[in-house]
Amino acid sequence: MSPQIYFLNGPNANLYGLDKSGTYGSESFVSLGERCQRRAGTHGMVLHFRQSNHEGVLVDWIQEARQHASGLIINAAGLTYRSVPILDALLMFDGPIIETHMSNIWRREPFRHHSLISKAATGVIAGLGAVGYELAIDAVVTLMEAHSA
Repeated sequence: MSPQIYFLNGPNANLYGLDKSGTYGSESFVSLGERCQRRAGTHGMVLHFRQSNHEGVLVDWIQEARQHASGLIINAAGLTYRSVPILDALLMFDGPIIETHMSNIWRREPFRHHSLISKAATGVIAGLGAVGYELAIDAVVTLMEAHSA
């Protein structure tokens, strides 16, 4: 079986493309997921692209990833700034973790400037929109290869 990557998205990410302000771009979440599936496929990876509005579900998926995935990408959305349970679960994941955000969180409201989950992340990609999601896949694959060497 091919190596697996979990790409987890938090609250309201399912609304991408519907935001009139354009903060999160015009591409729908479904389209974004298809784009990410294609990118992972070019690396021979199985991608689990998921979204939940519920903190506990995200924690469950991170714990599941510990058993099945070699790498993890997460956009915890609004939970990035307040979720100790997500941080604790990520700290228990042995492979590389890429934290990603569609928008540049440091150009937004001050409360978004401090991510709790960054403590667990191998690296952070922010502000590049949908392209950042593809780059996160490339990055986690490269880190997975280095991690297994």
